Amino acid sequence: MAISWIYLLIASLSESVWLYAVRAMDVRAVKEMGWSGLFSDPLHAKSLLPFLGYAVFGAGNVIFLSMSMRTIPASTAFAVWMAVALISSKMIDTFWFRQPASGMQLLWFAFIIIGVIGLKRGG
Repeated sequence: MAISWIYLLIASLSESVWLYAVRAMDVRAVKEMGWSGLFSDPLHAKSLLPFLGYAVFGAGNVIFLSMSMRTIPASTAFAVWMAVALISSKMIDTFWFRQPASGMQLLWFAFIIIGVIGLKRGG
């Protein structure tokens, strides 16, 4: 049972990384690169890294979420998965991208954490 919660944590963190891979994708740069640019200059492949992250972390997210739901009820798993992904994304925004966090935001995030703890203890 404890391993399922670890799978759920991995799925949630994968969701957060996936979100930033989506944010970093630049379809125009990939279109401009073309297939010939991919093979002629390896630095062009750098614009493909967000797409690779999208695929890898998106697949990891789905795989680990489904593995966690073998023993955790789907509604609980989904709520915890989304809450952890939301909070970790806010932490990345605040500490990595230096976006401000207001006191009210922190209060509402605290309520989310309380709800997740309640779901964990109740189920």
